[in-house]
Amino acid sequence: MSESVIEFYRRGSEEREQEIIYGERFIKFGYQDANMRGFRSLAFRWATLSRGLGWYFGSRLSRPRVRAAIEQLGIDESEFLDSTESYRSFHDFFTRKLKPEARPFDPAPTVLASPADGRTLLYPRLDGATVIPVKGCNYSVDDLLARPANDFYDGACLVVRLCPADYHRYHFPADATVLETWDLPGVYHSVNPLALSLGINIFCENKRRVTLLDSPQFGRIAYLEVGAFGVGSIVDTYSGTQVAKMDEKGYFTFGGSTLALLFQKGRVRWSDDLMNHSADGYETLIKVGETIGTAP
Repeated sequence: MSESVIEFYRRGSEEREQEIIYGERFIKFGYQDANMRGFRSLAFRWATLSRGLGWYFGSRLSRPRVRAAIEQLGIDESEFLDSTESYRSFHDFFTRKLKPEARPFDPAPTVLASPADGRTLLYPRLDGATVIPVKGCNYSVDDLLARPANDFYDGACLVVRLCPADYHRYHFPADATVLETWDLPGVYHSVNPLALSLGINIFCENKRRVTLLDSPQFGRIAYLEVGAFGVGSIVDTYSGTQVAKMDEKGYFTFGGSTLALLFQKGRVRWSDDLMNHSADGYETLIKVGETIGTAP
């Protein structure tokens, strides 16, 4: 597979699909052109350009882009809670809510639900403290959480990559108690595989928020929202410390974004398709609420 072609499996299909990359030319321009290293540092490490894009996409000037994005990315408007015509800006469209029936889920407490729509990669058994070998870039759970994280040694890591085509609100995967939340400052690299292929330690360099959960069925869970290029902010919308499966946790503003969830050793029996595709190095496109595992 060429580094400029991203292939994935859609849940329920055994045929790989090629991803349509929104803003592909800009990503390639900034990350794959050997002559653009100075520009890359300016554009993707500094927040200024991301904030500027955030202002534009939050203004009425961006409204004409809504229809173009829907058509280019093949987004299903019938799922929208509000009509397309009601969106005053691209930001309104990007942070759209869906009809409740658009994302059904199994309410059984022993079933783990996908926290978001996105291309999902599973690392079912970490090597001690070592986490994800993303395109040859290894790091540890301590680096990821920016503190000692012994609870997650030899555990599992689930990465959900959200593209501009996806529903950009994220949810709790199980009933849980919120123990602690902390923010980690960082930069604004793209999380697209075109950028990941360069071996940049994106998951430890980018801005992120960590929420530590305790689930009766699944133990301790570290839930990370990872910001990316174009993401003006990570917005949590929940309140209180007791949360239920599929409660909305928050949303990302415009840009590609990623969730990473750490689980303790032996606390999840993972879905076969996710295990098999991830073992071959391919993401699986899964929708929020779909079953990704069960309690052992």
